[in-house]
Amino acid sequence: MTQVKKVSGIKRHIAVDTQGLLHAIAVTTADVTDREGALEALRSNQQSLERVECVLADGGYTGEPFAQAIENMLGATLQIAKRSDLHTFVVIPKRWVVERSFAWLEKCRRLWKNCERKLNTSLQFICLAFLSLTLKRL
Repeated sequence: MTQVKKVSGIKRHIAVDTQGLLHAIAVTTADVTDREGALEALRSNQQSLERVECVLADGGYTGEPFAQAIENMLGATLQIAKRSDLHTFVVIPKRWVVERSFAWLEKCRRLWKNCERKLNTSLQFICLAFLSLTLKRL
């Protein structure tokens, strides 16, 4: 039996459609890069994402190796939604969809802070939160 250390920081990596519905998720420790976490989320849900044609990501996911990994894994193209070069607030179309989904998660008291000891427990509570959001839409 292995000893489980308390996770001090986590990252939540999600892939949602334009309606904000969850299609892929991964919960990792904070030392995992965003690109690695995104690939882990997509890899674990690869079968349900086979019809995806385009992946829209923010500027943190730029780079040819990441784009090539998306192409190899899903057969989809990567489109980067860049921020405005101006230092003013501008709404960039479709970039806010994932941020809105994270805001929905933050409404769940249990997910407001990281109080779980295991990554899998955090993953399950995120799945329950999205399930609750989906059921409320019915």
